[in-house]
Amino acid sequence: MEIAAYMSKVGQQARRASREIARSDSATRNRALELIAAAIEREAAALRSANAQDVDAARAAGLDAAMLDRLALSGAAISTMVAGLRQVAQLPDPVGEISNLKVRPSGIQVGQMRVPLGVIGIIYEARPNVTVDAAALCLKSGNAAILRGGSEAIRSNRALAALVAEGLAGAGLPADGVQVIDTTDRAAVGLLATMPEYVDVLVPRGGKGLIERLAAEATVPMIKHLDGICHVFIDAAADMDKAQAIAFNAKCHRYGTCNTMETLLVARVIAPAVLPRLATLYAQQQVELRADEEAYSILQGYPQLARATDADWSTEYLAPVLAVRVVAGMDEAIDHINTYSSRHTDAIVTENYSDAMRFLREVDSASVMVNASTRFADGFEYGLGAEIGISNDKLHARGPVGLEGLTSLKYVVLGHGEVRT
Repeated sequence: MEIAAYMSKVGQQARRASREIARSDSATRNRALELIAAAIEREAAALRSANAQDVDAARAAGLDAAMLDRLALSGAAISTMVAGLRQVAQLPDPVGEISNLKVRPSGIQVGQMRVPLGVIGIIYEARPNVTVDAAALCLKSGNAAILRGGSEAIRSNRALAALVAEGLAGAGLPADGVQVIDTTDRAAVGLLATMPEYVDVLVPRGGKGLIERLAAEATVPMIKHLDGICHVFIDAAADMDKAQAIAFNAKCHRYGTCNTMETLLVARVIAPAVLPRLATLYAQQQVELRADEEAYSILQGYPQLARATDADWSTEYLAPVLAVRVVAGMDEAIDHINTYSSRHTDAIVTENYSDAMRFLREVDSASVMVNASTRFADGFEYGLGAEIGISNDKLHARGPVGLEGLTSLKYVVLGHGEVRT
């Protein structure tokens, strides 16, 4: 009951604060972001000290090197947080923007106004930089935030939370506008996900296990994606050099990201020419290829070659492993993608305009690309300035979610005394 009472108090405070933040002007919210940035710069040494305690405790608990890397706040990481706050402050403010204003035959004008969502709950794992990134995006878009970071980063997050509260108060905004859950009790996650009276939207940023759990338990709407099973299809009309560059970059630029290609599809007519060229590049990076029978026969002699199983088509490897399939053409490629894709990001390489347009129309994913690497599926690369996460759902927000994704639209009507007859 104690943790339930605590979470209820946090929710009530967030709801009250959200109303004040929603009615604040853009200059005030930008001022808060600048003050938070200045406070983090001033307290950089103290932040690194708190973070060092988290890292030492995590190392003693046996956390792996990748987790320790995500947890650590270097001087460069702190500088990046500060720069990020100032960049968000410079972004256009979407709140209050009126669009699609039209005069109706009755004389009234009908349009849509962009408004904050209210209270956004964000659940994430060991990255303390997310505390600041999430706070900045929620605040800029006129929302209050409840942040539940990983228990490994509790000291870092407490220190950051104090500086965020200082910046909010200094700008005349409620310090409760951004609250970091001050407990490592895992029950807090379940409670945050089941408080629709206080929380309007939940954004989970973590592993598949966390998101599957929340998808099953949450009563608060979520902005989420589970997997990044992304495809590149090399069409019969592809430019060979473009195909080679895109298929290599999409897989090998980074292995552990949700927009990394996990399955390569190649049209049959071009497969004998393109697959050996790509295999030469993949071999340099020691990428294991899991190939269907036709691709397997073309790639005989490749040092890390295995026969694909049905499970490979629906696996997000996040590793130097790539599933490869030869398809008859566009119909089979689109059918494969719409069957196995996680609806995240899929790309075609082609010089055929009709094929490109058909791919854009028929592939049912949040980001669909022509002649570009899937690695571009990112809020910064899309010009959003920053992102709170990526959604492969179809309602409200889809794809990289920036400031506009943290707002909603309401209809506004401007009249001149009209009455309906």
